Amino acid sequence: MSHLPKLIFELSREGKIGCGLNEADVPAEPAVDAELRRGAIADFPQVSEVEIVRHYMALAKLNYSVDAGFYPLGSCTMKYNPKINERLAAAEELQAHPYAPHDLVQGNLEIMARLEEWLVELTGMAGFTLAPAAGAHGEFTGMLVVRRYLQEKGDPRRVVLIPDSAHGTNPASAHFAGYEVREIASSAKGTIGLAELRPHLTPDVAALMMTNPNTLGIFESDIMAVAEALHANGSLLYMDGANLNALLGIVRPGDLGVDVMHINLHKTFSTPHGGGGPGSGPVGVAANLLPYLPVPRVRKGGSGYEVVYADPRSIGRVKNFYGHFLVIVRALAYLMALGRENVGRVAEDAVLNANYVRSQLQGLLDLPYKAPTLHEVVFSDSGLPVKTLDIAKRLLDYGVHPFTIYFPLIVHGAMMIEPTESESKETLDDFIAVMKVILGEARENPELLRQAPTRTPVRRLDETQAARKPVLRWRKGELH
Repeated sequence: MSHLPKLIFELSREGKIGCGLNEADVPAEPAVDAELRRGAIADFPQVSEVEIVRHYMALAKLNYSVDAGFYPLGSCTMKYNPKINERLAAAEELQAHPYAPHDLVQGNLEIMARLEEWLVELTGMAGFTLAPAAGAHGEFTGMLVVRRYLQEKGDPRRVVLIPDSAHGTNPASAHFAGYEVREIASSAKGTIGLAELRPHLTPDVAALMMTNPNTLGIFESDIMAVAEALHANGSLLYMDGANLNALLGIVRPGDLGVDVMHINLHKTFSTPHGGGGPGSGPVGVAANLLPYLPVPRVRKGGSGYEVVYADPRSIGRVKNFYGHFLVIVRALAYLMALGRENVGRVAEDAVLNANYVRSQLQGLLDLPYKAPTLHEVVFSDSGLPVKTLDIAKRLLDYGVHPFTIYFPLIVHGAMMIEPTESESKETLDDFIAVMKVILGEARENPELLRQAPTRTPVRRLDETQAARKPVLRWRKGELH
């Protein structure tokens, strides 16, 4: 039996109305050509106003968000987003048409220029493009910069190396940029060192794409030696900055030898994350790669801010106009609210929270990689009588959003937990307590977890079919 609320189609009864309208004083038939008109909408629901209101309220209660509760998704950095930044992004003064003359939108251009200055200072890169629309788009853009740089040198190369601990979009981004991808296995401590890298350093290697901290939450401690070896080989180091929350204000990737990196403004810098957007994936580069960044780019000129729309060495446009401007607004507001003196606390608190969770659960769950972790920790289901999926489903019965499961792929039965800096010790203690209860249930009554969830509007779904054959519209008689 479904616990879903009755939908308006099921409540529909002939003759019910939600409002009354006076008799129309215009012709009943619109003056539109017949071939342009739709036919009558079949089975249009007939319900009262209160039923419509309750229908949407019931649906809203089924949603889960970071405003409603803890979101421990590892690698996604689902932090709380201050509401003041949403108000600023909605400010009427910032709403401008992208074709507006530059002298009328100097404030908007200054916002973009100032955010780039902040990102340069925080990362140690020489410059940024704000155009990419998301993290994977930033990866693709960065690899196009690498390709253009090497082509101009007359040494195009064809291979990109990617550790098995990198983010899953890295191989796809390199492939779409025209490269052959080769995977490097991590060491026993979960990182890439010279021993793992050197056998792969052939003359056809264009770059290594490294996530740092990697998806195990472990800092790539040999990154400077890796960068040096790559540069000696004529190769570049790309750093996936999706986990920048662990380094913010503490470590600058540019100081580590990174040549190209992207940042996810929608993870680290206060834009609501998920649901398909909006995102933003600015790309920063070292000084020798600046000429290849995409256009347009905002520059400070003699009479104010101006926009460069063409550059013969640029890779060209990667998106219409200037990027997702309102995400840029949120990011700058977030950084200005923190100030230079508090930016580092983001990383410090994120690392503290993750290590607190690790310390409380590592005796109860298998920790396959024992190296110190930063912003997230990855456990496995090894030694348990149930699977990771069963634990995730049981969390739903306790009103807790599950962590990331089965990623990274190098950990069998992975449980990837990232609390971010937003959460209080009280929230983490509640999560830890629920996890301890569930792990006790798993050992005493594993079948209970295999049947979970039992208290949610719908029971366990066939997730493969839900992804491949989603039901996106209501059909009469299909809800039971």
